Amino acid sequence: MDVTLINPFLNATLKVLETMAFVKVEAEKPYLKKDNVAQGDVSGIVGITGAAKGTISITFGEVCILKIVSNMFGEEMQEINHEITDAVGELTNMISGQARQEIETKGKILHGAIPTVITGKNHKLISMTKGPKIAIPFKTAAGNFTVEVCLEE
Repeated sequence: MDVTLINPFLNATLKVLETMAFVKVEAEKPYLKKDNVAQGDVSGIVGITGAAKGTISITFGEVCILKIVSNMFGEEMQEINHEITDAVGELTNMISGQARQEIETKGKILHGAIPTVITGKNHKLISMTKGPKIAIPFKTAAGNFTVEVCLEE
């Protein structure tokens, strides 16, 4: 997969979480993901079409997403509920949108669908495309999350 399609998602993730949730985020080394098991408790997924097709997903551990959303809302969130899943969908949408804007400056147009959110331990994220699945792990003081980019041109 072309790195020009990966780096914008890394950049957008850092910018959105630091701006919207006031969370210091550190990207770790991306890797090729071989399985479909989510690395957390709640995932936001956006389907992508255009110059490439596939999915973008962001999976958060429970403690991590509770801290992120608590920061966003200015109140302590205690459990994964409707407010948390709505926030995950919105974060996924913002990250996808910012990344697609950066990709557009490189001459490739991508369109995003409405985000879907899945919750539960060990849920699966199965992409319908045959492109490689690149996982970008991130860490915060409150826990970890992973962005997965699965696109085929």
